[in-house]
Amino acid sequence: MEIDFFKTLETNKDKVELLLLDYPRLRDSDSKLIANFWYYEIGESFNNMTAPEFLKMFADGKLTNTETIRRVRQKLQEEFPFLRGENYKERQKAGKDTQQKIINL
Repeated sequence: MEIDFFKTLETNKDKVELLLLDYPRLRDSDSKLIANFWYYEIGESFNNMTAPEFLKMFADGKLTNTETIRRVRQKLQEEFPFLRGENYKERQKAGKDTQQKIINL
């Protein structure tokens, strides 16, 4: 994906959706999703940025809030099941198994 194209998208929803479509590995990890979101959000200067510069951007609120990205991802995966990760089915099954164990106590 081109950094310039990412920056043309107007909403965080569009940006997260594009990342989930282009990179399925991001569907199961909010940390990986957020890191990629910020990489494209920062753009070309990312590769020349020092850690203190990145931390200053983060501390100054110049990067999209992590909770915003997570909530958008959660809503998209709720609305569009094909954007769910591989771990989703496993978590659902584990939840049902736990529910059955509690009922059978």
